[in-house]
Amino acid sequence: MERARATVMAQGRRAPASWRLRAALLRFFVLHPERLALVTLPLRLPGWPGAQARLARTLPRPLRRLLALAPPPAGRPFRRYGVLARPRRPARLRVGLFLGCVMPYLFPGVHGATVRVLARNGCEVVSPQGQACCGALFAHSGDLPTALELAKRNIDAFLDAGVDVVAINAAGCGALLKEYAELLEHDPAYAERARRFSSLVRDVTELLAELPLEPPQSPYELSVTYQDPCHLAHAQGIKEAPRRLLRSIPGLRLLEMEHPDRCCGSAGIYSLNHPGVSLSLLEERMDEVQATGARVIATANPGCMLQLTAGLRRRGLPGRVAHVVELLDEAYRATGPRRDGPERERPEI
Repeated sequence: MERARATVMAQGRRAPASWRLRAALLRFFVLHPERLALVTLPLRLPGWPGAQARLARTLPRPLRRLLALAPPPAGRPFRRYGVLARPRRPARLRVGLFLGCVMPYLFPGVHGATVRVLARNGCEVVSPQGQACCGALFAHSGDLPTALELAKRNIDAFLDAGVDVVAINAAGCGALLKEYAELLEHDPAYAERARRFSSLVRDVTELLAELPLEPPQSPYELSVTYQDPCHLAHAQGIKEAPRRLLRSIPGLRLLEMEHPDRCCGSAGIYSLNHPGVSLSLLEERMDEVQATGARVIATANPGCMLQLTAGLRRRGLPGRVAHVVELLDEAYRATGPRRDGPERERPEI
């Protein structure tokens, strides 16, 4: 599908105007972090929830759908580079944290939690300068040349940083990062480097399960259901690792949905292009969430987090959506600090 879109987009003016406009908007915003910071600024203002409700009553339907996906107020953007955390004991791994283009602005807390959890488990965490968007949004939209240029930037940034692992907490990004080897297999300058890079990529849940994880010690009473992101469960074949991490938390009750690996309707930008189908899929997921009685929906992808949060808001349900690594971080905080905890952890993380 992506190759077909790329073939159509390569025809220039023969490509559908809506496709060309979408690609231009992505290049305008995603390739320029300062523009993303500006357009997401309202999400960091204290009065955002009230403003969101007022706007919903005045905007036309397509924009109301976009507004409904806006997350709760976010903290300060996470655009930090260099060494983020270093353990006192010899590091088990030097982990490169992939920031991405969406997570730093919409879910900065997930990055903070990722750094703390990895450090708690004996990893040095670094954020290489020069990294960029993974390219998934461009690849999905048929703009393959831009996706390939971004891939090369990321390969250079992480390989030059000498990391043992590239950790990613956004399943959609991780799926594409693991495909860099295939995307660049015919590029004589990058084929080998792309293979090496892709071999280092791990979803953060996959990495923590492999370490293996140091489980939290104090009870953390939560009822949680887990939604499998399609890009994690189907594209990467990772289903058990997130559940293993959740089960490691004392007191947490994992209440499975009937069909946890069915799509929530987000699917990248699909929810905006096909809102009717997207909403139908979301309603199915929310029916199953309600049937579990869980107060927390755990998942591992920003698109799913946005979609499921919109589902809770749409039905007026209590509870929240959280990334798996956020729940682990909360459980560790309940346990208290390790005596041999991080020697260096940036104070703002």
